[in-house]
Amino acid sequence: MTIMADVHDELRGPALWRELGQQLRVDSVRSSAAAGSGHPTSSMSAADLMAVLLDEHLRYDFAAPDNPNNDHLIFSKGHASPLLYAMYRAAGAISDAEMLTFRKRGSRMEGHPTPLLPWVDVATGSLGQGLPIAVGVALAGRLLDQLPYRVWVLCGDSEMAEGSMWEALEAASHHHLANLAAIVDVNRLGQTGETMHGWDLAAYAGRARVAGWAAIEINGHDVEEINAAYRQAVATTDRPTMIVAHTEKGHGVASVANQNGFHGKPLADPEAAIAELGGLRDLRVAVHAPQTAAAPHRFAVDPDAPMPAYPLGGSEATRRAYGEAVAALGSRRGDVVALDGEVSNSTYAELFRNAHPDRYFEMYIAEQQLVATAVGLQVRGWRPFASTFAAFLSRAADFVRMAAISRASIGLVGSHAGVSIGEDGPSQMALEDIAIFRAIHGSTVLYPSDANQTVDLVERMADREGIVFMRTTREKTPVIYAPGEAFPIGGSRIARSSPADRVTVVAAGITFHQAIAAADRLAAAGIGCRVLDAYSIKPMDVAAIQAAAMIGSIVTVEDHFAQGGLADAVREAVADVPTPPRIRSLAVTALPGSATPAEQLADAGIDADAIVAAVTALLAETD
Repeated sequence: MTIMADVHDELRGPALWRELGQQLRVDSVRSSAAAGSGHPTSSMSAADLMAVLLDEHLRYDFAAPDNPNNDHLIFSKGHASPLLYAMYRAAGAISDAEMLTFRKRGSRMEGHPTPLLPWVDVATGSLGQGLPIAVGVALAGRLLDQLPYRVWVLCGDSEMAEGSMWEALEAASHHHLANLAAIVDVNRLGQTGETMHGWDLAAYAGRARVAGWAAIEINGHDVEEINAAYRQAVATTDRPTMIVAHTEKGHGVASVANQNGFHGKPLADPEAAIAELGGLRDLRVAVHAPQTAAAPHRFAVDPDAPMPAYPLGGSEATRRAYGEAVAALGSRRGDVVALDGEVSNSTYAELFRNAHPDRYFEMYIAEQQLVATAVGLQVRGWRPFASTFAAFLSRAADFVRMAAISRASIGLVGSHAGVSIGEDGPSQMALEDIAIFRAIHGSTVLYPSDANQTVDLVERMADREGIVFMRTTREKTPVIYAPGEAFPIGGSRIARSSPADRVTVVAAGITFHQAIAAADRLAAAGIGCRVLDAYSIKPMDVAAIQAAAMIGSIVTVEDHFAQGGLADAVREAVADVPTPPRIRSLAVTALPGSATPAEQLADAGIDADAIVAAVTALLAETD
């Protein structure tokens, strides 16, 4: 095929937009045909919407994707990636040849967009995430960077069934994000049939208005209506805008237009489809530059502000130590921000709110939006710490998973973990959280045992790349480490040891203190028992675990279900040891009820009594 010459100089305004929309459709067909897979029909429905945006309203320097004044374009309907890549070609960011490597091994043109491409802020493709993350980016623009960039989000009508999208609508309205525009491509057809509301634009617009948004209903193939809607969105200065566009899936090719059964499939006859769309084009768009060259706002800091310090022999809850540490860190570093899910008086994130109200965001009981906002904030270089009860982070597990694919760096802090929270019962007890976060690609999992250790680890979290999860304890625990001691991520600490040790107890957090009590009782009985504080569960201190294996058996103790937690991390660490040690795991195996913290630990078999019994039994078996 021969690509037509550049005719951009001969076209302006609506005439250009119509031709550009056809080019975007053609290129979506071409790249999907080259790949033998993809979503061309989902791309074709939104082509006119994106043509007008690219040529007239987007403010972006493709040669400088890190320019802080660039607008942000997020494809919440990430499966329409052929359209996004066609836009990049039209903007001159990629070549035609690279566009046609779509979905090929080693290509940056992945099946769904990821930040391997410098113009992609976050990975999308798991529907219902782009708009929530865009809330975080828009918040950064309005309240942190204090720059006039806009955030444009292309949404699919199918994903509007996701509850996370409505969490995003509430949050955006609450924060008056007039710099945010959601463009809903209402093409009526999902993967298996008609969507919940079909072409009922009023259903979407009405809900948006109730949530506090401005809403505009348009014909998504009328470029002049599209342009007018974008102008209205830009002119709206007190609320976010939703543009609800009536479109046709597969628009422009009669064999697939508004036909069910073609989702996620390349066109059967791409040559005929391209001809029907008017043939190949080579339009190049000179995308408008950002509106300003202003620098992002920076907050005043005191780099010498003291970090919290707790006296040896005292006691404090690690959840409170987290709150005090992150507030102090916020005084030292202006890039640190904090978010919470309406439990800040329990997580102690309220201490950050009180100290730095201009960098604190209340996300209410919307954990998906909590994590999504953190991901959006870090897009702009902020260092977010997001906290809630650890059990409730499970609601946002898919957002955490996708955050890792986005190469995002965020701190997540889960308090009230395990049976040790006591009387509240199992609905409030995180007993799966370590397993969930250990399974996240590139993640870090921390479980501090005392307040001073918590302070040091919070500082390290702010410089750690990837998803960093800290598990904090509700109950006060003894302060056993001196202020200022260093606890490197990937390390551990031996709390009890002797030349007579034949067993090592590996524990973290609340059970670590039970292990110390057990070891002291065993020592009084003449039994040597090493105690290892595995505060860094991922990455684990493999050398220390393997050294423990050399002296004898291992007992792991965790306030967590038996699957996927500390015990499995220890087993992985010794899997390649020539003679693996015997490992006995003490963990929560039964569904708990309500009881005091001490009763819960005893009932679960993870208290000092249970540890003494396990060590004694292991030694008896090996004698």
